[in-house]
Amino acid sequence: MELFRLLSAHPEIKEVFLYSSSKAGQQLTDEVQHLYQIVNQPLRSLEQLPIDKLDVLFCSAPSGVSTELLPPLANKNLKIIDLAGDFRIKNQDTYRKWYRKEPPPTALINQAVYGLTEWNSEDVKKSDLIANPGCYPTAALLGLLPLLKTGMIKPASLVIDAKSGISGAGVSPTKGTHFSQNNDSLSIYKMHQHQHIPEIEQTIQRITGIDTKITFNTHLIPMTRGIMATMYAELDEDFDSQSVKEIYEESYSNKHFVRVYDERTNLFTKQVYGSNYCDLTFAVDDRTNRITVVSVIDNLLKGAAGQAVQNMNVMFNLDEAEGLQHSPMFP
Repeated sequence: MELFRLLSAHPEIKEVFLYSSSKAGQQLTDEVQHLYQIVNQPLRSLEQLPIDKLDVLFCSAPSGVSTELLPPLANKNLKIIDLAGDFRIKNQDTYRKWYRKEPPPTALINQAVYGLTEWNSEDVKKSDLIANPGCYPTAALLGLLPLLKTGMIKPASLVIDAKSGISGAGVSPTKGTHFSQNNDSLSIYKMHQHQHIPEIEQTIQRITGIDTKITFNTHLIPMTRGIMATMYAELDEDFDSQSVKEIYEESYSNKHFVRVYDERTNLFTKQVYGSNYCDLTFAVDDRTNRITVVSVIDNLLKGAAGQAVQNMNVMFNLDEAEGLQHSPMFP
């Protein structure tokens, strides 16, 4: 629904159609009441896809379902952006281990470009198949890649502690997302088993050349949306606070959606709520020679739909920020 909202207001989008593999024929407003009298179109079946008339297809199906839906649509002069995890992991055995599903065909996995826009825009521009990054990896990688690429931190010491709002669990309620369990409570889940671990490690290796194993754990916060990733690492002795700030500014000075704050700024998730921004800060601890990096994003925007639209803009040689310039919602 966030993707539909962004595309419907995008100045370069002429028309948006909605398709469903499970609820074709239903009115959209039967599922999402907030669009009553705004959207009157029914959900269409995939058999109704006019492939020759579409410019871009976004797939918001769960992991595993994308593997079934997208291969027949690939390589048909249609750009595809997949928001699931199916095309992110290059090694098929790794995908099977972490997702417990069968991967897509090897040729499509190799063809897919990982859409972390700030670090991969040239490949995104030339691609017809984008694997949109996960929400946790987006927050973590944008905070870590400048430090890893310049050798400022020791990779083996890296620990990522991430917390997300409940919307990150998707639309279907479960025992773990039940109000009575999550209200006034903080919970940890998938300890050392989260499927975003290989995605983060793979991207670090591809962009920096560093082959490392990370410690990564996730927590559920009783709020609707937002992610805060707090990352800890040992700092190389040759670097200090000033050099860290300089490398962040050098990495993101011309990137519209990454805002680098001064050291020790107290960030909060609400400052990026409803926006495509990723906000970063850091603090160097001279006593322990460690650095703490904090990254906040809206998991539904920069962590999903917003980044997908950002990738679409790059693919079609539009302004990267087109349709995404709105300020965060506050309070």
